[in-house]
Amino acid sequence: MSVKQEKTENKNEVKLTFTVEAEKFDESIMEVFKQSAKYFNIPGFRKGKAPFKMVERYYGANIFYEDAFNNLVPTVFDEEVKKIKLDVVSKPKIDIVQMEKGKELIFTAIVSTRPEVKLGKYKGIELKKIEYKVTDKDIEHELNHMAEHNARMVSVDNRPAKNEDIVTIDFEGSVDGVPFEGGKAEGQQLTIGSNTFIPGFEEQLVGMKIDEEKDINVTFPKDYYSKDLAGKDAVFHIKLHEIKQKELPKLDDEFAKDVSEYDTLEELKKSIKEKMEHENEHKAKHELEDNAVEAVCKNTKIDIPEGMVELEIDNMIDNISQRLEYQGMKMEQYLKMLGKTETDIRKEFKPDAEKNVKSSLVIRQIVEDEKIKADEKYVKERLEEMAKQYNKKVEELEKNEQLKTYLEETSQTEQAVKLIIDNAKMTK
Repeated sequence: MSVKQEKTENKNEVKLTFTVEAEKFDESIMEVFKQSAKYFNIPGFRKGKAPFKMVERYYGANIFYEDAFNNLVPTVFDEEVKKIKLDVVSKPKIDIVQMEKGKELIFTAIVSTRPEVKLGKYKGIELKKIEYKVTDKDIEHELNHMAEHNARMVSVDNRPAKNEDIVTIDFEGSVDGVPFEGGKAEGQQLTIGSNTFIPGFEEQLVGMKIDEEKDINVTFPKDYYSKDLAGKDAVFHIKLHEIKQKELPKLDDEFAKDVSEYDTLEELKKSIKEKMEHENEHKAKHELEDNAVEAVCKNTKIDIPEGMVELEIDNMIDNISQRLEYQGMKMEQYLKMLGKTETDIRKEFKPDAEKNVKSSLVIRQIVEDEKIKADEKYVKERLEEMAKQYNKKVEELEKNEQLKTYLEETSQTEQAVKLIIDNAKMTK
């Protein structure tokens, strides 16, 4: 096994040429064959029982090459990069030079490496003190929100619909007299003024009475997610079935007892204030930390490799995809709903990705320059919290090297940011 390094014309970019022994590649081919043998159907043999030579002869010698390559290369790449101590910060761009049974596997990988970080001033920077105060208005707003949440819905039959009413309607939409897909519903509940429907729709429900029917005219926005409807005039036939309004509870001691563990409204207010003050402390702390890192980044010069930014964009998109899947939606559906492509999203994410990458490089350099070690107590406490949360043993989580590395780096990052803030000149 050998790896040859050579610089490309791009800064912080290296081309690696890997030469893997023929025996290793052949072993990978056999591993792949054993994993997939059950799927091959060769005349004269029971399904999955044909020997390798017969499968190879029947389907072609190269049938396992791609899977064998994918089975072998990630491990080979990671191990060899560690051996040569190359700080790779991007996905490798792979190109196969030679891939054949009985011969050395040769492939190249172009990777971005960690760039030089020329740190500017990070001790003694000026930072503006951040403080959020809880006002009586903030407490009142939270109480009103709680009242809204505990409001009763009361049917109304002695007046027409007005703004903020919850109405139940049937509707059917058409463009040029032709109904369109998704434009019909029965028993649809809608709060007038919520701006849930397209502009102009809800306003025209105001004044309608129970059992009244009428047509309303609207225009779909030009950026509407359905290109077939975007910018087009439409007519919706509406029938109103029911009108309801919210009846808010009175804000008194009884309300406090109903919605909380407290006996009086004053005790509830005090609790709300304490909770808000706690939240404000966290908010101010995080903002100060962000401002501290941003200030140091402005003083730092780095030529950030494009591959590193692309990898960060990949991670951002993966995070969104995971959240969408949790909600039962695919990324493709989400993009279609927005009327955007993945290319559009990648362009939008690029500024934040560049900022994230620069911040992480700056923090890592401070960690190295200041010789900051991971706090073992911090790591242990986080592992204990996670073990409790996921009902696992701490010893089991400790075996996860990737998780431990993440927690160690998080500890170092927090210490580096604290160092910047502790040494900063605070102004009002």
